[in-house]
Amino acid sequence: MSIEKSATRRRRRVPEEARREAIASARALLLSGGPDAVTLSAVAGEIGVTHANLIHHFGSAAGLQSALMGSMVSDLTQALDEAIARLKTDEGAPLELVNAVFDAFDTGGAGRLAAWITLSGDLSHLEPVRAAVQNLVEAIADKMGAQDAQAREGVGAAVMFIALSAFGEALIGPPLRDMLNLPDGAGRRVVASLLPRFLIPKASSTSASAT
Repeated sequence: MSIEKSATRRRRRVPEEARREAIASARALLLSGGPDAVTLSAVAGEIGVTHANLIHHFGSAAGLQSALMGSMVSDLTQALDEAIARLKTDEGAPLELVNAVFDAFDTGGAGRLAAWITLSGDLSHLEPVRAAVQNLVEAIADKMGAQDAQAREGVGAAVMFIALSAFGEALIGPPLRDMLNLPDGAGRRVVASLLPRFLIPKASSTSASAT
């Protein structure tokens, strides 16, 4: 390790900076080595702090995991903002929305982390996802003008459909596509083509009654 790198790692950090660096390191470890690679010791070594320092910031390994998931969900909702705004006006928007979710679960690592937390049996670590998912449903519903309960239920079903598909793609997509001799992106295109069926039932019924 170079002297310059060592000096950088040993610098004093304000608490928020230390948390951000720890979460970024945990994400990188998850993507490169899988869930088993995300430990307090590994993260501490990566960013040049002590194990006790990370305990101070996150309380436990579970606290770090929850913070990591919260960070991933925050990144996802931020990435979706522009796609949601275009859903009603841009023909390519459904695929853009699907791509944002699939990227978050795949390259963003949310799929692997969600699987890890689910298999651990302690679903409380998924609580940071709850508010983000509800906010996503509300944002899409508002953009689509889905005011009644039936229309909002359709939006909720659409979000579940996209997320479950993205989760499956992140975990088993490449080998499954290979078995079926399908090209990259095949799953994303199928989900995008079906998405309007969830999002426009109210508009279709309104048009039919007007006719």
